[in-house]
Amino acid sequence: MTLEPLARPARLRPGARVVVVAPSGPVPPERLERGLDLLRGWDLDPVAAPHVLDTHPELDHLAGTDENRARDLQEAWCDPSVDAVLCARGGFGAHRMVDLLDWSAMRAAGPKVFVGYSDITVLHEAFAVRAGFSTLHGPMVATEVFLKDVDTQQALCSTLFEPESVQTLGLDTAVALVPGTAPGVTYGGCATLLAADAGTPRARTSVQGGLLMLEDTGEEPYRLDGVLTRLLRIGALDGISGVVCGSWEGCGPYEGVRAVLADRLGGLGVPVVEELGFGHGPTALTVPLGVPAVLEAPADGGRCTLTSQVPALV
Repeated sequence: MTLEPLARPARLRPGARVVVVAPSGPVPPERLERGLDLLRGWDLDPVAAPHVLDTHPELDHLAGTDENRARDLQEAWCDPSVDAVLCARGGFGAHRMVDLLDWSAMRAAGPKVFVGYSDITVLHEAFAVRAGFSTLHGPMVATEVFLKDVDTQQALCSTLFEPESVQTLGLDTAVALVPGTAPGVTYGGCATLLAADAGTPRARTSVQGGLLMLEDTGEEPYRLDGVLTRLLRIGALDGISGVVCGSWEGCGPYEGVRAVLADRLGGLGVPVVEELGFGHGPTALTVPLGVPAVLEAPADGGRCTLTSQVPALV
């Protein structure tokens, strides 16, 4: 079955109410407040979910209990007064709470803006498979890249308010690892989370015609080799139309990472672009997931781009 475009949420308007949740790791209070101030500067009405500053009583790598993290997300999503749900940070923990969500109720509430990356990849996949909703792979409210990088801020702000102005993405760093042109529907995120999710009971059963977005952080080249090899062995990349790589922050010298990408992805027979500019790097572009797009990877060294065929938000 070929991937189909997903239901897109409405763009935001001045005064839109947004709720910030913490589905994964604990959130530094000072960073959260700075992030909320940035959102207020965009004429949004940001609200921190009740448990966003919690820490699990026994496992300090989690932002509160699984039940409370799930409750915050579900209540925000099902509240008709809320226009968007933004994640505070990644870390670890989304896998633990994703099955506690009432996906029937969330699907009935309809699509909303949902933004995050890293560990949030698990939720992007769940929104796509269980609800049929498009989401945004983008910066999180209490992360340094959102607080400090103007290009990151502007990319998210433009996507939220004027999505037609940012339908073509790609930093100057983007180059063709394997040249070509490929249309497809965008999906993906953090490589290790995609591998962890693959094969679980509610994971995708087909990625035919998908444009795979791929990035990671803190994984040595040999570990990335293992992650990509697992995805290949279980058929999780069968039928994709192209691969769009973002950042590989903290994954060792890039020459080693690039060698793994070329070895594991180069034989797929599809275009592959590296360093497009999303993920854990110094700039994190906002990439819509679940939308039809075209990947351009010129063989002559020209600019590599990912162009959405529709705006990220309606």
